[in-house]
Amino acid sequence: MAAEMVLSHRPGAPRNEVLSEAELEELAQRKPPSKTSVRGCLQKARCSASTAKSLLFRFLPILHWLPRYPVKDWLLGDIASGFSVGIMHLPQGLAYALLAGLPPVTGLYSSFYPVFLYFFFGTSRHNSVGAAWVPVLTSGSLPAPCTSPGPFAVISVMIGSVTESMLPSEDFLVSVNGSNTTIVDEKARDAARVDLVATITILSGIFQVALGLLQFGFVVTYLSDPLVRGYTTAASVHVLVSQLKNVFGVSVSEYSGPLSLFKTFIEICKKLPQTNVGTLVTSIIAMLAIFVVKELNHKFSSKLPMPIPIELITIIISTGISYGVNLKSKFGISVVGDIPSGLKPPKLPSTTYFGQVVGNAFAIAIVGYAICISLGKIFALKHGYKVDSNQELIALGLSNFLGGFFECFAISCSMSRSLVQEGTGGNSQVAGVISSLVILVTILKIGELFRDLPKAILSAIIIVNLKGMFKQFTDFRTLWRSNRVDLMIWIVTFVATLLLNLDIGLGASVAFALLTVIFRTQLPHYSLLGRIPDTEVYKDVAEYQKAQEVPGVKIFRSSSTLYFANVEMYAEALKKKSGINVDRLIEKKKKALKKLKKQQKKAEKEKAKRKKVLPRTPSLQDMEAECNGPGVAVIELSGEENSAPAEPTLRSLGLPQPDFHAVILDFSSLNFVDTVSIKIVKNIFRDFHEIEVDVFVANCPASVLAQLERGNFFSSTITKQCFFPSVHDAVLHISGEQHTAPVRTCPGCPHRRRGEGQPSRPLPSSQSPQVHHSTKL
Repeated sequence: MAAEMVLSHRPGAPRNEVLSEAELEELAQRKPPSKTSVRGCLQKARCSASTAKSLLFRFLPILHWLPRYPVKDWLLGDIASGFSVGIMHLPQGLAYALLAGLPPVTGLYSSFYPVFLYFFFGTSRHNSVGAAWVPVLTSGSLPAPCTSPGPFAVISVMIGSVTESMLPSEDFLVSVNGSNTTIVDEKARDAARVDLVATITILSGIFQVALGLLQFGFVVTYLSDPLVRGYTTAASVHVLVSQLKNVFGVSVSEYSGPLSLFKTFIEICKKLPQTNVGTLVTSIIAMLAIFVVKELNHKFSSKLPMPIPIELITIIISTGISYGVNLKSKFGISVVGDIPSGLKPPKLPSTTYFGQVVGNAFAIAIVGYAICISLGKIFALKHGYKVDSNQELIALGLSNFLGGFFECFAISCSMSRSLVQEGTGGNSQVAGVISSLVILVTILKIGELFRDLPKAILSAIIIVNLKGMFKQFTDFRTLWRSNRVDLMIWIVTFVATLLLNLDIGLGASVAFALLTVIFRTQLPHYSLLGRIPDTEVYKDVAEYQKAQEVPGVKIFRSSSTLYFANVEMYAEALKKKSGINVDRLIEKKKKALKKLKKQQKKAEKEKAKRKKVLPRTPSLQDMEAECNGPGVAVIELSGEENSAPAEPTLRSLGLPQPDFHAVILDFSSLNFVDTVSIKIVKNIFRDFHEIEVDVFVANCPASVLAQLERGNFFSSTITKQCFFPSVHDAVLHISGEQHTAPVRTCPGCPHRRRGEGQPSRPLPSSQSPQVHHSTKL
């Protein structure tokens, strides 16, 4: 009965189930869980929890830095910086939406949603999302430690080229009141373009997130600094030409594809007589005002609490004048038009464009990320924190992906707003959130007030902001002095981008840059090394006067790794540096050996004929045997008779001998080898062995040695005994071997006596004393 009162603890059993006696015996026989197993389970649970926590903190960096946010030290600075950057967002957002061929309100959307999203996912404390121009600078030229991701001129003009090529204005012409006069249905065109750009933005975000998750943040390393600078300079020319129509107030056709830049410029020049004077005057005045105030901001940056927001002031004043004077009706000046207020619900993109814009989306994703991460790393280095390149790729991708559902276009970093953010006290992403709130208020209440803003004002803002990019033409002088190959990359990128447009030009530029790498590895620097006296250091004898070649040893080194494209040049350079025509000497040796064989065959034939024709005369040995009689054996220590003849040497063949007896190949620059290079290196061993020169290898990395083993490099003739950890070790081995090595015996003198100035060859174990039976006199 006591057993029936025990309650069950079986999994899934009712709470007060009564166990039977058989079940109680089974439970009693079970072993309790050991402390080790329990501890292991707890450790696994802890590991999984810590892993999940680390992943969460990795993908949401805000969880790491926001709880540690120093409110007293940073909050006021972030608020002031956020308002300053938000004021800059407004005019630049409107301007770069115009540059992308989209309604101005999309620029405001692109300055709001990405900022807010980057606040959660970004790792840079100084990044701020919004519309701005982004020059790419090197670490030596960047003056401030903050970046500002957002839609910018390069990305905007790339998007604009796609919209104009796929959805040109000519496809939206409608007749006026049934007459032959046609006008562009701007409402339908803008709606179609917004749908197209949303697709591009979402695809760009998908590419960036996928590359980030796959840890492919290094992909931007293929975009070198000269390439990016040349590309952005050419893009600034595209931007300038695209805005000339708004400056002169003329309408031109929309061109796309190669040479579209020149077609647009030629048409603008042809229509200069049709210039709208009012538009031109408005543009010139605005550009002068903005340029002068920006120069003053730069000159007195240390004295001003914040830069004068001349762009916003220009927009407000010009909008007021346009509204009061009615510039559109009186002077024909084109204005922005209606700007809808309020936020729009998310909208799915059109899947029909996916296949057509996938290439453009990938190019936009790479260029945007390259600019953003290059600035972010420089700023992080100055402020003493780290930027996760893969997480930045994910953050930028999520900002683009989610922003695409809200009619945003692709974003990246802006240096102009970054300078303002850092200079006005911004220290974290809180400043970005404040700036996004400023844009949100503009979208909800203020945006509709700018419907009378002249487009010429926005074009003036864009053109003045190009000043920094045109300064990159000074790269010519710098690169000419420092690196001509980088200068060639800059020029080819610039010209290709101008001629082939932004998308094709980028691909051609990357291909050319990679070709220069291949060419440079094909033409490396080859050198012969010599020893610095009283040291174990070996340097190029052509560059170091104190370096002296080791007598009888050639030490050869290449500045590049060996692979199929340069290994044959490596072999040719080695033979040339050795000072002897190896191939010619091998050819002469083969001819001499062939001639020697013919002579030997001829001598054997003549000897055979003599034996047949002439009677055999008794030899001296026969006579001695006849006189002395049998029974006496004379042992003659002749190691050469009845044995294989010695291999002919260069001296015995009458050929010139090299003035060195060993070659050391310095493999310190190698990081990989392929099957072709393994084959050629084996040929090098074979060719130098043919001319009686030993080959050794020094400083071979372990990874390369493993690749040589897998490639069947080693054999009975090439062993690991030829490999040494350093050049000096190989030299010591060769020097010791030279003093103790036996001298090869020539076939013509098989009975060289000992003590003639050369050490004798040890007797091989396979040779035994020859016994000749003779009689003693």
